[in-house]
Amino acid sequence: MSGKDKEDANEDWVRIVSNEGYSYLVRRKVALRSGTLKSMLSTETNFAEASSKTCEVHERAAVVEKFVEYLAYKTTYENSPPKEDIPDFFERIVPEVALELTFVAIASGSERELTVPCAA
Repeated sequence: MSGKDKEDANEDWVRIVSNEGYSYLVRRKVALRSGTLKSMLSTETNFAEASSKTCEVHERAAVVEKFVEYLAYKTTYENSPPKEDIPDFFERIVPEVALELTFVAIASGSERELTVPCAA
């Protein structure tokens, strides 16, 4: 695949579906921030998700929505200059989804990037 083809592929949209059936459309480059989603969407693996551009995340919609929001946040700020004021993502996490979001981060290969602080 040439550089231009890879760039075009990263601008594709993929669908991430919760176990409740809610769908979230995100750019491929956002979904690829997750190691698990990256493997599922790789054309080299021959997974059904790669051809359908649809990945199921077996969590409730509120958790999947926050996970997708985190992937978009990470993509937006990953190349920010060090002096730029980056908003704290953890302020966006409600306690009701914190534990489940941690499990999704571990399962998706993002655990080193997303460690949800626990309230004392």
